[in-house]
Amino acid sequence: MNYRLYKPEDFEAVYGIEEVCFQPPLTFGRRYMRWLVQAQNAATWVAENEGALTGFAIIEWTQAISEITAYIQTIEVLPDFHRRGVGSELLRHMEGSAHEVGASSIWLHVDVENAAAIRLYETHAFVRAGSEENYYAPGRGAYLYRKPLLNSTSG
Repeated sequence: MNYRLYKPEDFEAVYGIEEVCFQPPLTFGRRYMRWLVQAQNAATWVAENEGALTGFAIIEWTQAISEITAYIQTIEVLPDFHRRGVGSELLRHMEGSAHEVGASSIWLHVDVENAAAIRLYETHAFVRAGSEENYYAPGRGAYLYRKPLLNSTSG
């Protein structure tokens, strides 16, 4: 498996993974997805197996008055590649991107029913920091997870 930063020619494959991994109303629209992958304050990592994309992850960061915080927009892996460490490796790459920009923490929302994703985040030292009802859709809530980062760019 090869992990690298997104290139514009990856868009159709990335959006194809989005359509496999999520169903409306949970999918990102094409326009929003294109905006995310092109944003200057974001990094998109892709997982590639024998030239075909198998997953991707998007992290973005914002500068507050005194700190930078990073937000994981999504981690998506094709079903045939689940339980092979792809999500963990994409998460490590996103943490590296957050370190590079000097982020003090990473946070995210995760569907309360997505046990596999919750295990992934907890395995990587993310801590539940709250919840939001109806975040994804009516009756579909989210947990908020957060992880502080060391003030270091070494990894």
